[in-house]
Amino acid sequence: MSDEKRFQSFTEFYPFYLSEHSHPMCRALHYIGSFGVLSIIAYAIITGNYMALWFMPLMGYGFAWVAHFFIEHNRPATFKYPLYSFIGDWVMLKDFLLGRFRKSVDKL
Repeated sequence: MSDEKRFQSFTEFYPFYLSEHSHPMCRALHYIGSFGVLSIIAYAIITGNYMALWFMPLMGYGFAWVAHFFIEHNRPATFKYPLYSFIGDWVMLKDFLLGRFRKSVDKL
């Protein structure tokens, strides 16, 4: 049995998630990827080209994984916690846009 901690809830997971995104450039690349995903969705709806939606994982995960491998030098949480990590991306972006990111980090 592994000594590694298993998170039982997103509330328990989110502080770990934030700790894995300590570098501002890592977070910036996550935000770019998330805005890219939203742009692809808007494009698909406006143009009716729903095949463009296939590019969402490339946009969202591409920027995030580059950030983890080359800036944070850690393994993306997506590999072990795909759902919590997906939710974490959007909560982190929401906190950033609402000016609450610093408060979230300070709680840690």
